[in-house]
Amino acid sequence: MKRVTGIGGIFFNAQDPVALRAWYARHLGIDVQDWGGAALLWDEEARKPDGGMTVWSIGQAGNEHFAPGRANFMINYRVADLDALLQALRDEGCNVMDKTDDSEFGKFGWVIDPEGNKVELWEPPAGS
Repeated sequence: MKRVTGIGGIFFNAQDPVALRAWYARHLGIDVQDWGGAALLWDEEARKPDGGMTVWSIGQAGNEHFAPGRANFMINYRVADLDALLQALRDEGCNVMDKTDDSEFGKFGWVIDPEGNKVELWEPPAGS
């Protein structure tokens, strides 16, 4: 079974997310949108574009989005078959969260790594 196929997103929190977003926009050229992040499209000339993207986002410190993880960041990994992977992780004794989400953005599930970090697993919707 294929497991992780790429990075779907990188999310982290800041004490002053507005100022930090502005810093990244000014100094690194990230096109930060009103929702607090950017969609980095996979369209490099050296590679064939496949319509994929990596989401980059800064949220407000103290929110519960990364709970029960203890870190102020969360990495979202693209996966080929979320349900099969979550079951495999359970079978392997991993700390898989019971909650999953299924929306127009795809399927999401979470596992807690041995260091207590919440890891997001994302199966993109068909055709993306």
